[in-house]
Amino acid sequence: MKKYLLLFIIAIFVMSCSKKVEVKGKITGSSPLERIEFVEASGVGTLPLANIGLDKDGNFSGSFEAPKDGMYVINYAGRQNLIYLEGGQKVNISGNGATFPNEYIVTGDAKKNNDFFQANQKFLSEYGKKINIQELMGGDEKAFLKGAQKIEADINKNVDEIAKKYNPSKGLIEWKKNDVKVIILNLLGNYEMSHGQMSGNPSFKVTKVFTDYENKLQDNKDVMVKTIPLYRQYLLVKMSPGFQKYAEANSKGKTDVITSELFAEYLKSQKEVTQTAKDYLLGFVLAQDIHPTSQPKTIDKIKKIIDTDIKDATIKSDLNKMQVAITGLKIGEVAPEASLVKQDGKAYKLSENKGKPYMLFFYASWNPYIAEGTVPVLKEVANFYKSKMNFVYVNVDDTKDQFVKTSNALLKGVEGINVYADGGLNSDIAKKYGVYGFKLPCFVIIDKDGKIASRSFVNLGEQDLVTILDKQTGLSAPKVDPNMQVQPGMNVDPAAMQQQQQQQQQQAPQPANPQPVQTK
Repeated sequence: MKKYLLLFIIAIFVMSCSKKVEVKGKITGSSPLERIEFVEASGVGTLPLANIGLDKDGNFSGSFEAPKDGMYVINYAGRQNLIYLEGGQKVNISGNGATFPNEYIVTGDAKKNNDFFQANQKFLSEYGKKINIQELMGGDEKAFLKGAQKIEADINKNVDEIAKKYNPSKGLIEWKKNDVKVIILNLLGNYEMSHGQMSGNPSFKVTKVFTDYENKLQDNKDVMVKTIPLYRQYLLVKMSPGFQKYAEANSKGKTDVITSELFAEYLKSQKEVTQTAKDYLLGFVLAQDIHPTSQPKTIDKIKKIIDTDIKDATIKSDLNKMQVAITGLKIGEVAPEASLVKQDGKAYKLSENKGKPYMLFFYASWNPYIAEGTVPVLKEVANFYKSKMNFVYVNVDDTKDQFVKTSNALLKGVEGINVYADGGLNSDIAKKYGVYGFKLPCFVIIDKDGKIASRSFVNLGEQDLVTILDKQTGLSAPKVDPNMQVQPGMNVDPAAMQQQQQQQQQQAPQPANPQPVQTK
C-alpha cells in the first residue's frame, strides 16, 4: 500500500511541476498551408516555441515547454493575439480562419484565465475611447496627476470586478495589476517628455509629488521587467537622454561601434539599476543589433557581450539561439551532424559529403514560396554547380509521409539528394542550424572540409550567396540584376519579425511611446 501511495505522490509532484502545455482545437475555414505558432510574449530574443500545422478540416494539436506562466503570442496567417498560459495545462482553442486569432474561444484548463484577460482587454478598448489624451497631457501637473490616478483607480476597479466573475489564477491577477502600473507609468513618462513642448515651457520639470507617484508604481520592478515588455520600453525611454550623452562622448572617432556595445558599458555606471533589469534591457538592445547581414566581426562582439555581460542563464541561452537563427552558425566551425533519413528509410549523414562542398536546403511543403519562387531557381543553380558541389535537401514537414509526397512533387528532376528530418521543425538538425518557420526556405553552404562556409540565406538571388558558391566551386555564375527579388515576399528582416512578435498589443488609453535613442 505504501508503495502505491508513494507512486501516487510522485505522479502528483511531476504533474504539478510540468511546464508542458498541450494545445488542440479547430480553425474553421482555414488553409492547410497555414500554421499556428506560440511565442513567449515576455521573453528576450524570443523565438517560436511551437509551429503547429492544420489538417484539411482545420484541426490541430501539439505541445511545447512553457518557459514560465504568463502571456504568449499566437501567430496565424500574419495576425497575432495574446493568450495567458500556465505549465501543465491542456488547452482547447477554436476560431474562424477569417478572424483568428483576433477573435478566439478558449476552453479547458485555460478558460477562466483567458475569459478574464479578454474581458479586461475589452474594457480597456472601450474605456480608452472615453479619455481625452490631448486634454490630459496638456493640463498642468496637478490636473494631470489627478487624471492619471483616476485612470489607475478605474482600471483596477474593473480588474477586481472581473476577477470576482471569472476567478482567474493569482498569477494572472498579479500580472494584470502590474500591467495597470505600467500603463500609468507610460502616461507619466510621456507627460514628462512632452509637456514642456506642449505648454510652451521648454524648461518644465516635474515636481517631487510626480516622482513620488512614479516611484510608488515601481515597487515591484524586477517582476515587472521580467514579465512586461512595455515596462522595459518605459525604462529605456527614461534612460535615453543619459545614454545619448554617454554614446556621443564615447563613440567619437569609432566607425565600427554598435549600440549594444555602448549600452553594455553605460549600464555598468547605472548603480541603481538591478542586475535583473540590466539583463533584460541589454537583451532587448542586443536583439536590435542582430541582423541577417551582420558581419562576422559584429557577431563576435555580440557573442562576447552575451557571454560576459548577461548574467541570467535563460536570457543568455535565448539570445544565443536567436543569433544562430538570424545569422547562422559561425563560419569556419565544423558543420553539426544530425539524424536524417532517405525516402527508402536508410540513414543519411552529412559527413558523406566530406571532400566536396555542398548546399544544405531546408524546406517544408507548407511554405508558400517553395513551388513558384524557389524550385525553378534552385533547379538552375543545382544544374550549374553540380559538377563541383553536392546539394542536400532537408525536408522539415511534420511527418515522413508528407516528406515523400513533397519530395516527389516539388523536387522531381532537381539535382541532389532528398532527406527527411524526423520531427520536422522540432528535429535535431533544425535546432542545431536554427531553422524556424519564419526562416524557410533556408540555405547554408558547407565547404569540402565539412565546415560552415556561409551565413544562413533565405533568398537564392542574393549576390553574397552567389559569390560564396563561386568561391567554393571555382566556377563563375552569370551575373543577375542585384535588385531582382527571386523569392517574392522574402524581403522581410527575420530579426525585425522576431522583435515585432515580442511587443504586447496594449489597448490602454495612452499615446505612443517615443523609442529610445540608439547610436550606430
